[in-house]
Amino acid sequence: MSAPTALDVMVVGDIVGRPGRDALATYMGSLKRQAMPDLVVANGENAAGGFGLTEPVFQDLRDQGVDVVTMGNHTWDKNEIFGFIQDEPRLVRPVNYAPGAPGRGWTLVEVADVPVAVINVMGRVFMPPVDCPFRALDGVLEQVAGRARVILVDVHAEATSEKAALARHLDGRVSACLGTHTHVQTADETILPGGTGFLSDVGMTGPRDAVIGMRADLAIRKMITALPTRMEVAAGPTQFNAVRLRIDTRSGKTLAIERLNYR
Repeated sequence: MSAPTALDVMVVGDIVGRPGRDALATYMGSLKRQAMPDLVVANGENAAGGFGLTEPVFQDLRDQGVDVVTMGNHTWDKNEIFGFIQDEPRLVRPVNYAPGAPGRGWTLVEVADVPVAVINVMGRVFMPPVDCPFRALDGVLEQVAGRARVILVDVHAEATSEKAALARHLDGRVSACLGTHTHVQTADETILPGGTGFLSDVGMTGPRDAVIGMRADLAIRKMITALPTRMEVAAGPTQFNAVRLRIDTRSGKTLAIERLNYR
């Protein structure tokens, strides 16, 4: 069977706690009755209790149909991750962590006989210290060259300007550059001149009546008092944020991009 001329790819915004995983299960269940994407990537750095990732939660995401899980600044929040991240090729943490950090910053998966590279990188503006994301991505693309034309980049960063600059830097060299971390979906989806799909932030899959997924009363208390406050994932109605892309498998360019925002 010949490889398809295009892939249908879905990237899910930051999954927050059990409510986020339940929202994912509901939407993925609906997709399974309709038309599943060829590849599903999801940011899972908040999937276990709102902070970090454990192996059972990772397996839960995989069981729901997520093919690759990306991370971010909460990668190491759960000590359990050190027990499985090194041996799990479907889990990627920021590639610009210091050399020697466990795990991998990018991975290669086969999708309908098409090799797809998934890269995770973290920004530096208003974020914990990491190596330069621009140079780190340049280095990865040298390794990926000749191995995959379809290349997805999850940019876990705070500043919209940094995400936009990284996307422009990568335009024509990757299929899509998609932001995560702020938990607020932006409305700037576009295909850049070189064929790279871009969205500043994919958004959040998790509690809707909350402060970026956390209980509002606790977030407000912390902001008013400036005292340490233990954050907890909110309950109640949920939302599902994602982006779907149609990617040409021969050129690696994005043909179409669509935001998904279900409440």
